[in-house]
Amino acid sequence: MERYSSTPPDGGYGWVVVTSAFFIMGLTAAVHKNFGLFFLEIQNHYSVLTSTTSWMTSTTIAVFHLGAPLASALSMHMSQRTVIMVGGLLAASGMIIASLGLSLPWMYLSVGVLQGLGVSFSWIPANSMVSHYFKRWRPIAYSIASSGECVFAMGFSPFFQWLIDSYSWQGSLLIIGGLQLNLCVCGALMKPLQAAQTSIQGKLVLDSKDESRTSKKGTFQWDLIQRPELLLYIVFAILSAAGFFIPPLFLVPYANSLGMGQYWAASVLSVLALADLLGRLACGWLANLRLVRNLQLLTMVVTALGVVLFLLPIAQTYWTILVFCSFYGFLFGCVVAIHVTSIVDIVGMDGFDSSLGLFMLFRSSGGFVGPPAAGWLVDWTHDFGAAFYLSGVCLVLSGGFVVLVDRLVEKKKCKLPDTCTETTDHPMHKADITDV
Repeated sequence: MERYSSTPPDGGYGWVVVTSAFFIMGLTAAVHKNFGLFFLEIQNHYSVLTSTTSWMTSTTIAVFHLGAPLASALSMHMSQRTVIMVGGLLAASGMIIASLGLSLPWMYLSVGVLQGLGVSFSWIPANSMVSHYFKRWRPIAYSIASSGECVFAMGFSPFFQWLIDSYSWQGSLLIIGGLQLNLCVCGALMKPLQAAQTSIQGKLVLDSKDESRTSKKGTFQWDLIQRPELLLYIVFAILSAAGFFIPPLFLVPYANSLGMGQYWAASVLSVLALADLLGRLACGWLANLRLVRNLQLLTMVVTALGVVLFLLPIAQTYWTILVFCSFYGFLFGCVVAIHVTSIVDIVGMDGFDSSLGLFMLFRSSGGFVGPPAAGWLVDWTHDFGAAFYLSGVCLVLSGGFVVLVDRLVEKKKCKLPDTCTETTDHPMHKADITDV
């Protein structure tokens, strides 16, 4: 009898997958996080309003999220490796076309559609691979992988500013497009896990338990949206996305409006990225200890993040902005470290891929509306602080929905006291069934 286990290895080649995901996060999310450095350059080049320029970033965010179910479905039918490599080609081509500076509609198409779809095809399968390769160590593995965004963002902030000064914003986008071709290399390293199978008298048959799981994973599970706890978690996603994508876009313009030079303003993003890195690693470690439920921890950090952003406009000097950005970065890192893996607490590992696609799909509405709404407030009030007020309110409201999700999940567990599922992460349960 020959058998290949589909149980997550919790190590081994999984660390190669984590390393590859680390670089994927850096070449996708970190690029987007520092795109605020190009905001004023592009706005001045086309002589348009702040809200008009914001639609470019909003389109990227929307397409990134809208492409998530497609990325999940393609990963199920082909492989994560193939989808990531296609995503690398799309992302790079988007930046290269944008570097031509043809017109604003072309910027919407290149940076918005092509870049957004490329990032989606790279980011979604990378997260899926890390989750499938790890079980007990999933929180810390995901934290390490996602920290690639922070590490690259720290370096990209001064690097992008130097590129703009040396080669203009158009030349900078061309170089960034070349860097993003490395996503294809990262995708090639993503070796799919073998499905569990048993060889009996020369015939290969799937184990009955694994067969049922395989049939579920083979198709996208749209019916998961009917679960009230997932539906409420999607409302959290929409509100939090509206708040997430505003600060990185307006931090540099806000610092510039206070009279800071370009490099001083860019250094704020580097400090933000360092604090973000520490937050991800710290929260991933804390989640792995399972002292509190993931959803409880998420409620605390997302609410605190909203309060910090609401108070950020108080900062009027470089050093006070650094203090607020440090708190903002740390708490943002905490939220990112657990908000995706918490989906497993809600639907289990079997429904994770489909639920992640649905989560990202509906979250797109918040990311699409948030930046333009903040840009409209800035144009109306002539104050960049209005953008941070809107971001803070959205995040505090989102925390309330996480509370409702946690109560529903715990209520379901109480109805099935003798059932051990992967959604269990309470510290009183046995270690072999705990899973984020």
